[in-house]
Amino acid sequence: MARPFSRKSKKEPPLEIDEDELKVVVDAVETGDTIDGKSSEVIPDATRFADPPFEELTPQEVALELKKSAQMVVKTCMDLRRGENVLIVCDPTTGDIGQALHEAASERSDRVLLIVMPKARHHGEEPPSPVSDLMRQQQVVIAPTRYSLTHTRAVRQALREGARVATMPGMTNEMFSRGGMSADFKQVKQFISDLGPHFRRRRIVNVKSDEGTDVTFEVNWREWKYDDNGICNRPRMITNLPAGKAFIMPREGTMNGTVVIDGSWESNLVDEPISLIIENGMVMDVKGGTIAAAIRQEFGEAAKRLRTKDRENVWTMAEFGIGMNPQARLCGNVLEDEKRLGTCYFSVGDNTALGGTSAVGIHIPGVLKNAHVWLDDTQVLESGSFVLLE
Repeated sequence: MARPFSRKSKKEPPLEIDEDELKVVVDAVETGDTIDGKSSEVIPDATRFADPPFEELTPQEVALELKKSAQMVVKTCMDLRRGENVLIVCDPTTGDIGQALHEAASERSDRVLLIVMPKARHHGEEPPSPVSDLMRQQQVVIAPTRYSLTHTRAVRQALREGARVATMPGMTNEMFSRGGMSADFKQVKQFISDLGPHFRRRRIVNVKSDEGTDVTFEVNWREWKYDDNGICNRPRMITNLPAGKAFIMPREGTMNGTVVIDGSWESNLVDEPISLIIENGMVMDVKGGTIAAAIRQEFGEAAKRLRTKDRENVWTMAEFGIGMNPQARLCGNVLEDEKRLGTCYFSVGDNTALGGTSAVGIHIPGVLKNAHVWLDDTQVLESGSFVLLE
């Protein structure tokens, strides 16, 4: 079968991390169900609180909501200490958020700097040199920007120098105040940590859905990532906000079957399901009307930028993850979509962030809403609800 793009014409010790591990860490980054006999009541139901529509709020009410979220980021997520050097990096699209974070951080430290840099052109573009230089001198960097700084040399250098970093690509005033950002991240961290014993020593993952997903692949169970939990309180740590997922790289060449994306693809809600036909860890065909054609075109253009022998790698099944944030919504923003509690997602493209060999410069996730997930004979999700069985 031809590939879609082919055309013949307790107190934790300090974190220590080496350069290779650092790059992996940087690049990777409503129910009454029970887990291990414990009620998930500890994780609040996102539908339990009826907030007025954000667009109906007055400017004063918006400012109060931004202030509340900013204080949560500063106190809970970053655990800002008095006297720490803090840099807030925003751009013209996130000025209100940057200002709210500056004010909240200034209540804890008198060494807070807010800088507004020009809006980047794409994810991963390096910030201007003065911004990069400032980032290296900080203990805390918080970056709400239109395009992600997570994958930049500037962030890696700041981490090497001992900073802890939170990036918020694509953040809007509404997202900063509602949804995934309103979660209790201490509880999200505990919820994710509770998964560890259930995932241990299980290497076969099977995902099914009523929409037609049926795919199986292998994982190295030691490589599950549990750090995307919103708590970034030690040197050389990095997180995305909103946070809340457990994820892993499928073992290369082992995935076979069909994945039907029915939630969102990249940053768009899906009107017509997208089917990915997978053989030996590679997408062999994409079906789903006009959006499938757009996907083939996008990955085809990415392939053209690579050497001929590497072009097929753009279709690598690069990542699998499970959403763990009970307040996150499926809203058409990938930053929040893949964190929604009970969803799961697959990413296609570059897997070097997780230790893989597909260095192709494109990495796009698709979210499944109501999947059934098994690890060996242990069921994790049933129709999007957690049901971990002994």
